[in-house]
Amino acid sequence: MTLAPAHAGWRFRQPSVIPGFGLTLGFSLAYLTLIILIPLSGLIWRSAALGWTDFWALATDRRTLKALEISFGTAFIAAAVNVVFGTLVAWVLVRYRFPGRRVVDAMVDLPFALPTAVAGIALTTLYAPTGWLGKLLMPLGLKVAYTPLGIVVALVFIGLPFVVRTVQPIMEELDKEVEEAAATLGASRFQIITRVLLPSLAPAIITGFSLAFARGVGEYGSVIFIAGNLPYKSEIAPLLIVIRLEEYNYPAATAIAAIMLALSFAMLLVINLVQTWSRKRYG
Repeated sequence: MTLAPAHAGWRFRQPSVIPGFGLTLGFSLAYLTLIILIPLSGLIWRSAALGWTDFWALATDRRTLKALEISFGTAFIAAAVNVVFGTLVAWVLVRYRFPGRRVVDAMVDLPFALPTAVAGIALTTLYAPTGWLGKLLMPLGLKVAYTPLGIVVALVFIGLPFVVRTVQPIMEELDKEVEEAAATLGASRFQIITRVLLPSLAPAIITGFSLAFARGVGEYGSVIFIAGNLPYKSEIAPLLIVIRLEEYNYPAATAIAAIMLALSFAMLLVINLVQTWSRKRYG
């Protein structure tokens, strides 16, 4: 008869053959504290020092609300567009072999390497009323540059790689035999996509959407050139923060930043809950 050791009971962690848990955990917590928690705590503390009345007055300013609406609205639309076309790009790169495929695959990562200011200048040059694409769209009544539509175009450009690189590895793991089995059982191509492929890709698609959305909300460099920066029309919240800082209006800048932080955290929390639900449902 074997007796249990006297020290057996609840443990903070399970025993592991891999050493260094305490050291790596301490380093991770210290790194997160210095890089993330301390700056965010300073922002929250500075906002709390304003007082509820002053903070509410700054937060409900009409120009502030409009800038937040433009930032979050255009980021959401751009992320939704990237979900559709990013998934299609990943599908083409995974399922087809064609000349220049490696070049196309490398071009997907171009927004990661290209400075955002350069991307903004290039997009403005293309979509301005006198640009190569802008002068073709103007007769159709479509004005891209210096409008919210231009902001969406810029955010689609910088957010596409997040969706492609998130969906592509999962798509590579999908077995083609599953699709062939569904086809032999009489499933149409639409049924195979909606009932076989999409459920497996749903967690990755939601992750790509959340990454593209989060990047779009805080994007600055590629947007300010093509947006036009007109108050109440095409002015984004990050630009308004910079404007308030240049005016030495630090309370207003702090209030806008705190609101963006709270809204971003809330929306990402909802997205993560949906992602967790989809993983439990579809595996």
